[in-house]
Amino acid sequence: MQNHPTESQQAQPQGQQDEPQERIIVLDTETTGIDPKQGHRIVEIGCVELIDRKLTGRNYHVYINPQMHMDQEVINIHGLSNEFLFDKQLFNQVADDFIEFIRGAELVIHNARFDVGFMDHEFAMTRRGLPKTYDICTVTDTLKSSRDEFGSPKTLDFLARHYGVEKLVDRTYHGALIDAQLLAYVYIEMTRHQNTLNLSQGDDSSGSLDLRRVDQNRAGLKVIAASAQELQAHDERMAIIEKKVGHSLWRGEVSTEI
Repeated sequence: MQNHPTESQQAQPQGQQDEPQERIIVLDTETTGIDPKQGHRIVEIGCVELIDRKLTGRNYHVYINPQMHMDQEVINIHGLSNEFLFDKQLFNQVADDFIEFIRGAELVIHNARFDVGFMDHEFAMTRRGLPKTYDICTVTDTLKSSRDEFGSPKTLDFLARHYGVEKLVDRTYHGALIDAQLLAYVYIEMTRHQNTLNLSQGDDSSGSLDLRRVDQNRAGLKVIAASAQELQAHDERMAIIEKKVGHSLWRGEVSTEI
């Protein structure tokens, strides 16, 4: 059986700040399968805290006894054996601490529909009237964000390579806390422009960004006219496109002046 990080809820909250801070919890889970409606359960929760997009070192990590036998195919995915989970706490025993840790934060999850579905299922199974995830905190799905950014949804591994953070976390062993740590680095890079781009007017704290208005008395822009040969080439290309797709947005858009 592989060695895994010890169960822990690390570090206590830092001192209170005078100004409200943006608290983000990057979260990942490991489960016994892919569908809670088929009786599958959560076996590991890993959370990493960010304050104002900076790692605080405060994490929440717990292994959970799913009270069911897992097939070897599932064990091969997360490496958590039935024997390893046998003496771990039940979800009902960790639910209150878990909710308290994520309450009021923005959850950042890769493929949030999957994890939130399992979390809500586990909350309901406690039969204690626990709230659903969206009643506890807001949720940002980096899988959806990657689709918006790249035109198609991307895996966590792809994003880690793209943003150059894949070596910041030791993933010798696969697990919820490890993946949450990696996703935290990915999220910081994905949202970095929010800190570096500040277009607020009259804000002396905007850093080194220097906005200058264009001189209204500047010389006019040079006008480049399309030649007759270029116009003909354009028409020929549009004809090819229209033959393939039935229409063209650019037909008739080319002018003799640009």
